[in-house]
Amino acid sequence: MSRDAMRELQGEKLKRIVRHAYENSPFYRTRFDEHGVHPDDIKSIDDITRLPFTIKKDLRDNYPFGLMAVPMSDIIRLHASSGTTGKPIVVGYTRQDLDNWSEAVARCFTAFGLGKSDLVQISYGYGLFTGGLGAHDGVQKIGATVIPTSSGNTQKQIQLMQDFGSTAIACTPSYALYMAETIRKMGIDARNLKLRIGIFGAEPWTAEMRRELQEQLGIKAYDIYGLTEISGPGVGGECECQNGTHIWEDLFYPEIIDPVTLQPVEPGQKGELVFTTLDKWGMPMIRYRTRDLTSLNYDICDCGRTCVRMGKILGRSDDMMIIRGVNVFPSQIESILLEFPEYEPYFLIEVDRVNNTDTFDIQVEVKPEFYTDQINLLVRLRQRLTSRIQSVVGIQPNIRIVQPGTIERSTGKAKRAIDHRKFE
Repeated sequence: MSRDAMRELQGEKLKRIVRHAYENSPFYRTRFDEHGVHPDDIKSIDDITRLPFTIKKDLRDNYPFGLMAVPMSDIIRLHASSGTTGKPIVVGYTRQDLDNWSEAVARCFTAFGLGKSDLVQISYGYGLFTGGLGAHDGVQKIGATVIPTSSGNTQKQIQLMQDFGSTAIACTPSYALYMAETIRKMGIDARNLKLRIGIFGAEPWTAEMRRELQEQLGIKAYDIYGLTEISGPGVGGECECQNGTHIWEDLFYPEIIDPVTLQPVEPGQKGELVFTTLDKWGMPMIRYRTRDLTSLNYDICDCGRTCVRMGKILGRSDDMMIIRGVNVFPSQIESILLEFPEYEPYFLIEVDRVNNTDTFDIQVEVKPEFYTDQINLLVRLRQRLTSRIQSVVGIQPNIRIVQPGTIERSTGKAKRAIDHRKFE
């Protein structure tokens, strides 16, 4: 679809969803009225900047069903976030919403090269988390075979992977890394598996992590993007060119804003990603601030798809830690660790404040063949890593090398940082 045709379609959908939200959601009616905007003011997609933002606090304040824009009798599925920092985020779907969601996921899987002959092992968690069922419905949409293993019970999963001949695996990249480690410990040669595609999402991961997973599992690793508040996995995905994530912008309209001024930035500039759901009726999201930091590229991709491409997620504005005045993202540490063949890609950042000064501690593991009781060797290895992190991040960390296998492995989203300053 041409850019002009896409914008015309987006404008028509925006007018419909804004009117639906205003007429059926007390939350949005109040928010629009407070902001001085009415559905009649929305004439085209360009008018989207007239609308107010929605933030995560709005979902928590209206827990559980306060943002629904249809009767609960029309809601046929509920999903929710983990709620580890307070009340969970609850999202409701109509039948049409689920159809649109599975369509979005199916587009991603098709772009990854999956088809009816594939056997796709879904190792995202099933249940209230959107990952498992979201991927499940997408696999069924393209007519491939679903293997719904969920997360955990890793040795059993690997056994089924061998027995069933899984050709694709869908999970978090941190769990895929743990599966690769377990495959080695079980004495299995990953090259003898039939895996050819990895579908990884639900947490930020780096180009270095991609290379590591591809090498260890003998696969082509693809990024799938999504978030519970918008629908779940499948808001966007890479194509065979792997030059950005295609956002299905006929369903999810993206903007990039300056997270401080809240004003739109120029195409190609980095900022905070904002989404408006153009075809989600149970619980529409209008200008939802994701906190993800990225950029958008509107050039036509070499694959021929004209949907806008999102750059790699640089981090989250609410995951970013400011340590001694310096912005630090866990993804930076992951990238650096993967530069060193001696280190495992597992780490834990701990930040605290002692005598009014921020501390910056990082636990890391070396691979078993490099773990030694020769202190001098470990000291030199630690000094190299310390120097490299300081040169990239701008401040010096306190590195602590721990025994192999010490840092907790994750079957879901990895916990990579703890900021003790929050609890003062």
